[in-house]
Amino acid sequence: MTLEAFPDDTRTAPRSGTYEEGLSGTNLERAGDHNQRVTLQAIRARGPITRADLADITSLTAPAIANITRRLLNDGLILKAGRLTGGRGQPATQLVVNPDGAFSIGLNIDRDHITVVALDFVGQVRFRISREVHFAMPDDVRAFVAETLNTLSRKRLIDFDRLIGMGIGMPDDLGRVPLPNRPDAYGVWSEIDVPALFSDLIDAPAVVENDAAAAAIGEMQFGHGLQSRSFIYTLISAGLGGGMVINGHYFRGADGRSGEIGFLPIPGEAETERTLQDAVSLYALYARLTAHGFAASVPADLEDLSPQAQSVVDAWLDEAAQHLYMPFLTLNCALNPEAHYIGGRMPAAIIDGLCDRLNALYARLSDRRLPPIAPVRRAALAIDACACGAGILPFNERFLPIREALMKSA
Repeated sequence: MTLEAFPDDTRTAPRSGTYEEGLSGTNLERAGDHNQRVTLQAIRARGPITRADLADITSLTAPAIANITRRLLNDGLILKAGRLTGGRGQPATQLVVNPDGAFSIGLNIDRDHITVVALDFVGQVRFRISREVHFAMPDDVRAFVAETLNTLSRKRLIDFDRLIGMGIGMPDDLGRVPLPNRPDAYGVWSEIDVPALFSDLIDAPAVVENDAAAAAIGEMQFGHGLQSRSFIYTLISAGLGGGMVINGHYFRGADGRSGEIGFLPIPGEAETERTLQDAVSLYALYARLTAHGFAASVPADLEDLSPQAQSVVDAWLDEAAQHLYMPFLTLNCALNPEAHYIGGRMPAAIIDGLCDRLNALYARLSDRRLPPIAPVRRAALAIDACACGAGILPFNERFLPIREALMKSA
């Protein structure tokens, strides 16, 4: 188990120079909530920022911005960050988001671990705890969350009066997908009301999201997605999943399963019924290393490998890139995204190695008549992508605008 607490000035979310260009409010009546969300998002993306710049970015009037920022200051959601000097007249006050303005809990439940993070209002991880446990049962997860909340309260690491909710990221069909060594009792995850499992532990709403979707949404709001309006997100965890953000909006598809490439059959292996996640996942890499005599069952086992073990990983990466190459290329041609991000609990060096191999394969297609192929990069929220993405969900529900609705009309 790992336990970490972070001060206020660590793990700051990346900023963007382009994200705010799509922000637009409306001066119509009864649009106060939308305009407040848009203004708050502009401050988060561009702060420190003046009220005049906010009016320009959002297309709202100066009086509207004055009223909105006054409410946000009174609610403790933003702070004054000094004055901008050098121009004519009175120096303009600059505004920033207040990190202590709101807090959320992010929980990631998967077949091989449980992770809990506490996020502040700018997306910084104030506290993190993770337990490497295979096939944890609901009572085990509940006890772990209860213990974590007690620690947060006892150490006063967050203000529980400003805790707005808990987001839960977990794979779809958690209790149904057959995996090696999965106990029969694990199927209970398909039968229980997950938010109700924690309802008496936290005085705030809980929301459940697919783990890959949570990771993609987190990347959209607090990661590289601030610079990319359309991207593909692939999550490599105990399984293999994905999600898509199109024009600043998470695209779910007809059944909420967009980007779900893990169950695709591997070409040429139809008789084995192997799927992509059988070949490309943490469990697949553990199995490969174990078969060659190197014990591996948790991500830490993938760090500081011997040269012999590293050669096994390198061979696996070569095969993984070949398996993912055509599905990724197909998604790229169909969606024409700006970028493709890979996240998950694999060490950064392994994810980077996979990205390098895929980009090298794409480079060979430069003379083909294909749409521009989006580069593959490691996601900003890679290690704790699901937990952090889940923690961002309550902010989404309460404060953040949907970027698709914020596009300025031509």
